[in-house]
Amino acid sequence: MEYAKVKADLNGKARAETSLPADGWAGFKQYWQSDALSGMMVFLLAMPLSLGIAKASDFPAIYGILTAIIGGLVVSFFAGSKLTIKGPAAGLIVICAEAVAEFGGGTIGWQLALGAIVVAGAVQILFGLMKLGRFSSFVPNSAIHGMLAAIGIIIFSKQVHTLLGIDPSTLKGKGTWALLGAIPNSLATLDHKAALIGFISLAIIFGWPLVKASWAKMVPAPLLVLLVAVPLEIQMDFRHTEPAFTLIHLGNVADVAHIHASFEGIAQLGTFIKFVVLFALIGSIESLLTVKAIDNIDPFGRKSDYNRDLLAVGVGNMLSGLFGGLPMISEVARSTANVANGAKTRWANFFHGAWLLVFVVFAQPFIEMIPNAALAAMLMLVAWKLANPKEFKHAFHVGMEQGAVFLATVLITLSTDLLVGVLSGIALEICINIVRAKGAIGHQFSKGVAVEERSNGEFYLKLTGSATFTNYQHIEKEILALPAGSNMTIDFTGVHLADHTILRSLSALESAFAKEGRSFLVVGLEEMKAMGADKSSARIRPRPGFKMGV
Repeated sequence: MEYAKVKADLNGKARAETSLPADGWAGFKQYWQSDALSGMMVFLLAMPLSLGIAKASDFPAIYGILTAIIGGLVVSFFAGSKLTIKGPAAGLIVICAEAVAEFGGGTIGWQLALGAIVVAGAVQILFGLMKLGRFSSFVPNSAIHGMLAAIGIIIFSKQVHTLLGIDPSTLKGKGTWALLGAIPNSLATLDHKAALIGFISLAIIFGWPLVKASWAKMVPAPLLVLLVAVPLEIQMDFRHTEPAFTLIHLGNVADVAHIHASFEGIAQLGTFIKFVVLFALIGSIESLLTVKAIDNIDPFGRKSDYNRDLLAVGVGNMLSGLFGGLPMISEVARSTANVANGAKTRWANFFHGAWLLVFVVFAQPFIEMIPNAALAAMLMLVAWKLANPKEFKHAFHVGMEQGAVFLATVLITLSTDLLVGVLSGIALEICINIVRAKGAIGHQFSKGVAVEERSNGEFYLKLTGSATFTNYQHIEKEILALPAGSNMTIDFTGVHLADHTILRSLSALESAFAKEGRSFLVVGLEEMKAMGADKSSARIRPRPGFKMGV
């Protein structure tokens, strides 16, 4: 079930309970049944996705599940969010695969990549201790969405060949553009058995959500794919008639109890630092954005501790990396499903990890019957969601400059790597804002906010200069410092530039205030010219004598 649909359903229901669920053991005793059921439903979604993400990341498949197990059984106890599910992320597939390749590929490349993941986890712990949990707003929205769209295209470029049953060794070393160019040849030389399962799985994964019957919502599409693909594979006898690469191979499950991380990659200092930065930065941003989103649909209206959650994810990544796992985040699809299935406390995440552990221990033979083409179909849906054409259209709907930032981030990421792509998007947004602010570079980073307390618990925040993603931290800090239950007015009459990212952020705050029955007013924006058709489009204050609408 999609995030927006879950939000609408939950907002349309009256809360049956007014008191907040207890935490810890008291919460377990109060809600263990609903949390165990939700954990089981999320497990059914997480198991095939974790396998697929690991395979696509060039990690041994079992370590995708190990990552989710650690995220559930360990991280849930001290996470700062109550309803998010921790596990491997599709958004980090590209970084993981690149890390393995650049560190030499194969087992050595995997082990050296693990060392970078461990260090990145330590960096995330520092982020949490330094209370940098809200630093995700420093990356402009268009650059974030451009990064995700590029990741979607990269995932598609790799998984389409797996879906067709092509030998991965024939594609080794090819970049994204080369992989896209190889699609016609893969279609001409496809493995008919693997491709049949791939196309059937693709039809299920895209078609099942269109079934409107209420009972259909109880069966996750990835589970249905397995219920169809595995019997088909058995019927066609893949184990004896198809190459080994067409099936999942877990190997010796007992190997997960050993430390696999190697820190010898530090000898390649530039490469090592690059991937530590990517794992820590991109992983933290994705995780924090998910926590924010799930807070918005928490039926109890609870607010997460972003810094504590970042610290918890860092600890999870250190453990996961040491024992061979992927970097984990608070994952949005599984977290949304968790809320939709009635989770009440952090124990749902724990149960999701427990179900995965039981399944790996007792159902390894079943897992090794799963065709890789079926997992590729699931990841093709992920790729479609990330790089949906609507994302490109929306970027330009917000404004030509936002479309430019979005498209530049996509193209540069595809042509170089994620770090260069994201940094390019940030730099382009800063340059655009400086030009629109007539070269006032200092305004992009200055505080530019004054707080005035008025009667009846109302606070008046007057902004001056530029209000952009580069100085939003100052504005947000003042807002968070206000007494609980305060009403607020934000005055833009002294602002000559307000960018898309800050208007999106303030819109989210407005929704949060409304949910708590608090007043949140924005004045002065109506006098500014919108640079696009969206309500969150950047705005510029017209020069003297300028007539609005001209």
